[in-house]
Amino acid sequence: MEKWAELDKQFLMPTYQTLKLPIAIHKGEGNYLYDTDGKAYLDLFTGLAVNVVGHSHPKIVQTLKEQGERFLHISNVYLNPPAITLAKRLSEATTGGKVFFTNSGAEATEAAIKLIHKYRMKQAPERDGIVVLKRGFHGRTLGALKLTRQPHVYQDFPLPDYKIIEIEPENIEELKAAMKEKPLAVLMEPVLGSAGVYPLSKEYLQEVQEICKQENVLLCMDEIQTGMGRTGTLFAYEQASIQPDIILFAKGVGGGLPLGGVIAKPEFSNLFGPGDHGTTFAPSPLSSALGNTVLDLLVKDGLLEKSRGVSEYLWSELNRLKADYDVINELRGKGFMVGIVLNGEPETARNLRLKMLEEGILIDLTQKTIIRLLPPLTLEKEDVDRFITALKKYL
Repeated sequence: MEKWAELDKQFLMPTYQTLKLPIAIHKGEGNYLYDTDGKAYLDLFTGLAVNVVGHSHPKIVQTLKEQGERFLHISNVYLNPPAITLAKRLSEATTGGKVFFTNSGAEATEAAIKLIHKYRMKQAPERDGIVVLKRGFHGRTLGALKLTRQPHVYQDFPLPDYKIIEIEPENIEELKAAMKEKPLAVLMEPVLGSAGVYPLSKEYLQEVQEICKQENVLLCMDEIQTGMGRTGTLFAYEQASIQPDIILFAKGVGGGLPLGGVIAKPEFSNLFGPGDHGTTFAPSPLSSALGNTVLDLLVKDGLLEKSRGVSEYLWSELNRLKADYDVINELRGKGFMVGIVLNGEPETARNLRLKMLEEGILIDLTQKTIIRLLPPLTLEKEDVDRFITALKKYL
């Protein structure tokens, strides 16, 4: 491990260096990662919500082999059957409109920004600006960075010159006041992830949709972290019985490989014309093939339904802990997107993460004092028991 840590420090720019844990990963299998010394770790972080079907799932490996033997890249000049198939399935599961594929979540946000401004040029020239939530996170590229309302993230980088209207989550009066500025769109995460795992209420989301309809404002849902079954449905917005105009997705959709994009309702599907936007590598035929396999596992094979039962068990066990241990201030989230808010200083949470690492369990921290769990949907009850038992030792 020491060798890899030294090489990392020597050759990689230090954007993540202080966040890296003292283990070097050698392989993954099922719900576990294994380091270069052979130690197993229960993975309750899944590469920040990416590995929704665990590691080296047999069907994922089979798809990798089959598509790898066909072709890896062809560019957008030719028809791409795996991507077309995946776009059709995502469309039919959501808006019934069209898809633009990207390589990542930040790129999905960039595409959404351009799509929103094409809406202004073609249909709403009198409007300007995007409404976003305080503490929301939408990416680190310069366009996305302006939408991300966390000062420690955007710091002093130059930001593009387009209008942002920032409002408090769950505050309908602030949204109504924002409408007086005639914005183009409202963009929000149905569960604010990086901000501390804050789920938006069903009532709030329904009111937001109603106001957007009344004002002819685009409703955009950032499902980059919440999508692909993470919160108990394919996309989190479904639980509020709403229908966004534009959906952003990424992370879990590519089965472990880079893939993201936006899905627009039919009436907004042709805002982009030839040359308006593009990317060399997306949609990757390999990532798209894996995306189809992920959907097969979630929907056809019943993994999404099974995961709901295990997530309910996890929440019931966590609620027992909260009742017994004062160090747990609050539990927040939905499905397999969990925030355990700890009392005490940030050092408390940091130490707990290191103790769990010694126990062979990988967890995440966000906002300094919040344990964030983003486990695979393949998690079993015995995995939950192992985590709870280890957590009790240190609470």
